[in-house]
Amino acid sequence: MKHKLPQLTPLDSPWMKNLINNFKLQSDLMDKYGSPLNVHHLPAFRKNIAEYRTILNNYNFKSKVFYARKANKCRSLASTAIESGIGVDTASYEELKQCLDLGINSSDLVLTAAIKNAKLLRLAICHEVLIVVDNKDEADLILKIAKEENTRALVGFRLSGFEHQGEKLKSRFGFDIDEISDFTLNFFDTDDVSDFINFNGFHFHLDGYDTHQRGTALHQTLDLIDSLKTKGFELNFIDIGGGILMNYLAQKKEWQSFQTELKKAVLEERKPITYNNNGLGFIERQGKIEGKLATYPYYNERSKKLSLEAILNVENKHSESAWQRLEAMTIELRLEPGRSLLDQVGLTMAKVAHRKKDAEGTILIGLEMNMTQMTSSSADFLLDPFVTYAGSENNKTAVEVYFTGAYCLERDIILKRKIALPKLPEVGDCVSFVNTAGYMMHFFETQAHLFELSQNVFLDSSEANPSLPDFKRD
Repeated sequence: MKHKLPQLTPLDSPWMKNLINNFKLQSDLMDKYGSPLNVHHLPAFRKNIAEYRTILNNYNFKSKVFYARKANKCRSLASTAIESGIGVDTASYEELKQCLDLGINSSDLVLTAAIKNAKLLRLAICHEVLIVVDNKDEADLILKIAKEENTRALVGFRLSGFEHQGEKLKSRFGFDIDEISDFTLNFFDTDDVSDFINFNGFHFHLDGYDTHQRGTALHQTLDLIDSLKTKGFELNFIDIGGGILMNYLAQKKEWQSFQTELKKAVLEERKPITYNNNGLGFIERQGKIEGKLATYPYYNERSKKLSLEAILNVENKHSESAWQRLEAMTIELRLEPGRSLLDQVGLTMAKVAHRKKDAEGTILIGLEMNMTQMTSSSADFLLDPFVTYAGSENNKTAVEVYFTGAYCLERDIILKRKIALPKLPEVGDCVSFVNTAGYMMHFFETQAHLFELSQNVFLDSSEANPSLPDFKRD
């Protein structure tokens, strides 16, 4: 029995379809800017920002959204975030400096970098940018620099180690919540520390996407603020980071079917559907499947609005919801979405360089790109790509292929999934991967082999038929 390859049909947008259906425009863009090319749509970004602001405006607590710039490096998105009334979360010296050079007000910036050296901290302190402090060494260095500059640093402390369902949530980031009270009391014990450190609130960012974990962490942080208030600390914000779920896929049935077929392939009950039968987190042990899918949860019915509402509706042991406590305590809620603010904002397209078969007869389509130019932070990017054919509709023989990249590595496979196509692409045809703006385009991109980094362009129009001049280099 011949098994069909499972499909994962992505949600897409009219602007994406207009571009994908216009081979000449795609070809002209890559002739001008190279392959691969990242294309961004600013109206879609503004729409996502407006959605978040609408959600938060339903509550009576203060709130502020910061776009997590690490998700995508384009300057145009940072500028658009500010123009649309939200802030920008920066995670490196260059991210912060570029934002300052763009004229972004310090009050609209936050620094959350995992590693902060003296150069970065001095830049933030001298420009009065809020710094999220990760550890005691960092706090000591901030105090030292603030004294040298004779100014006051704005800080919030990052927390981790929250208790959830009887277990502590481990993280390499932040102060343990059970130790932060003692730390703050000791750190501010010297009279002049408050002259140089302005401690405003707390920050946390949990791994994964569990809304109940985030809700309980929010309650524990509110409890901590209540406790510190009795010791003289006046704190006014909690930043819950990012990790707000979004949905990539059109059909739940396809998402479930893919996982079923992947498990069958790992058990060798059907032909592989991934390169070298990679289980993407599933493993076979004594004839049974163990492990779990190690990718982003690409299909979500609780996306954006519903995900955030689920966090805010989590109740404590006194049946008080998180949003009720935020309102009662007049605490500002801050959040730093990246991926979900970039929903439907970008696509990555690349030219077909060659077609071939390996020793097992598997068809490999070589693209003018490499794996780092579309590498997921999880096991794989699970969306079907679109192929735009330059030639006629003749020779419609369906094929199953893998897309390969330009690095001299056996593992440079652009997607680990085998993809079903209506016919074999020709050299020069275009392959488009949609919804890649969030953490796919730039997060792991390298310049091995001295390859140039991919170019980035943006479109600031919703017209159905854009032309080459409508796309601007970022």
